[in-house]
Amino acid sequence: FQNENKKKVKLNLLSVTKSGRASLLDSGEDFTMLDDVEDDVDDDLPPLEDAGGGKKKDSPAKDATKADQTPSIEQEEWLDVLGNGQLRKKVVEAGAGPDSRPQRGQNVTIHLKTSLTNGTVVEELPNLSFTLGDGDVLQALDLTVQLMEMGEKALIEAGAKYAYGALGSSTPAAPPDSDLILEVQLLSADDAPDLELMPPSERISLANRKRERGNVLFQRADYAFAVNSYGIALQITEATSRVDISQQEEEELLDMEVKCLNNMAAAQLKLDHYEAALRSCISVLVHQPDNVKALFRKGKVLALQGEYAEAIKTLKRALKLEPSNKTIHAELSKLVKKHSEQKGAEQAMYKKMLGNPTNASVQKHRAKSSWSLSWKWLFGATAVAIGGVALSVVIAARN
Repeated sequence: FQNENKKKVKLNLLSVTKSGRASLLDSGEDFTMLDDVEDDVDDDLPPLEDAGGGKKKDSPAKDATKADQTPSIEQEEWLDVLGNGQLRKKVVEAGAGPDSRPQRGQNVTIHLKTSLTNGTVVEELPNLSFTLGDGDVLQALDLTVQLMEMGEKALIEAGAKYAYGALGSSTPAAPPDSDLILEVQLLSADDAPDLELMPPSERISLANRKRERGNVLFQRADYAFAVNSYGIALQITEATSRVDISQQEEEELLDMEVKCLNNMAAAQLKLDHYEAALRSCISVLVHQPDNVKALFRKGKVLALQGEYAEAIKTLKRALKLEPSNKTIHAELSKLVKKHSEQKGAEQAMYKKMLGNPTNASVQKHRAKSSWSLSWKWLFGATAVAIGGVALSVVIAARN
């Protein structure tokens, strides 16, 4: 019975990993104005389990398996969530059954205790709430909590790749490339509230939390997940409202939308998604034509696409709005030089295609022209002299 149950769990897991892609939408930038990384859509980004940093390391449990190839009952209790040995889950206390598992998009609450593999406690949160699948928490939690039953207690071994990665964390304190042990109990799961019925102030607050999560991910160089968080924030700001909303709240939502689009453009630039970044910049400029960040990033995208003339025009416009911005000055100077070099190369190519006369032929042509001009003057002077003599003879004859 246990073996059959484990087969069902693995089949369920397979279906989750095949369809469980983050709904990644389409910063932060080396831009002096980008204080807190404030700022279209590209769905073809890495799935949740394939993004993120950190060196690939075998977990202690996997090392133990290598040391002893004889499977034990304890080893069989571990579920290799992704099949790479980097994320394993073990049920400590059974829950209410498979039908009680939470769904992606639901708001869940868990009791979480995080420790290093040496037993050092990193943090303990008795009531951690997040939206499942939105990237609000460690990847290890996003991927494993959806496999838990209500009330279930589980032990999770997470490789650094699915935890805090190569950078580690200062708050909570976790060294770089740290594998973690997570003790998790699923306490509740509820459907997310209807955005159309949510009070505008709550929508603004929720969108801001998603944006701030995107900023954290951006600073950690997890650009794909940052785009995901900004995209979710945009969905919240752009949702229609069936409740009364004041003019000030509309402006706050629009301001939040612009910030998310700007940050998204910077993240998309880092991912080399130039068309998506350009669309994000254009969306900002539709709302705020003089937004300097959007103009700067639009200029960078156009330059990367080889549209130097249009890029220079866009950056000049940004510089006119902020003449003291050194970053724009530097980018514009670099671009003007590159554009000049391109024009010089094009002119040389055109001359080669059309032919370039030698200096000798030019001098020969000038000499010929000079002799032709001299003969014309001589002939003209002679004609005038002869005409004068003839006129004198005619006058004398009449007299």
